[in-house]
Amino acid sequence: MLIAEETPTTDRPLRESVRDAIRSRIFEGHYAPGTRLVERDLAAEFNVSRLPIREALRMLRQEGLIQDRASRGSEVAGLSPKDVEDLFDVRQSLEVLACHLAAARATDKDLKHLARLLDEAERFLAKGSILEAHRANSEFHDAITAIANNDFLRTALEPLQGRMHWLFRHVDDLPELIQEHRDLYAAIASGDPELAATQSASHIGKYREQFPQNQPATELKLQGKRP
Repeated sequence: MLIAEETPTTDRPLRESVRDAIRSRIFEGHYAPGTRLVERDLAAEFNVSRLPIREALRMLRQEGLIQDRASRGSEVAGLSPKDVEDLFDVRQSLEVLACHLAAARATDKDLKHLARLLDEAERFLAKGSILEAHRANSEFHDAITAIANNDFLRTALEPLQGRMHWLFRHVDDLPELIQEHRDLYAAIASGDPELAATQSASHIGKYREQFPQNQPATELKLQGKRP
């Protein structure tokens, strides 16, 4: 059954609430890589019909979080070490471009939205709501892509967003990450595209170097297990 924060509002389609709930359970380790996702079982679990489940799975498939196996149907996708390296390669190219464009195109309203997401991340962290802090950090990156206002860039990033959010969650030092995001915000707010691109490349490169060491322990932590 959908929990309180997953309950759809009148202006939000049920399929999106279901998608977000399944995505959260993947990130939290409740649905580990290789877990079969059966429409009938999920419909019963969330107390909804099979149609929003089918639509939610379709959207998660587009994000790369689930995959189809001929003999098993839909299952949670995993990422090999090469997948992680490839994803960082793509992220380094596309997100640097997004920050470059965002610095040139951000309005005062856009900057206020980014600042609000950073404040949210810090508030959630102070309350010990780690999952919500991660969500705010992920939304910060998504907002930069929206501010870049390039449909081709958005289309290229859309199938990767779920897997990128998964990468964001493999960060142990959230206060440092939020500070890195504040530095990135300052570069975008400066209106200097080259400065924003340089800051973005530095930010991504730093966590790329840390990721192979962090991955095994962080994956277990997200699943509530000891390394």
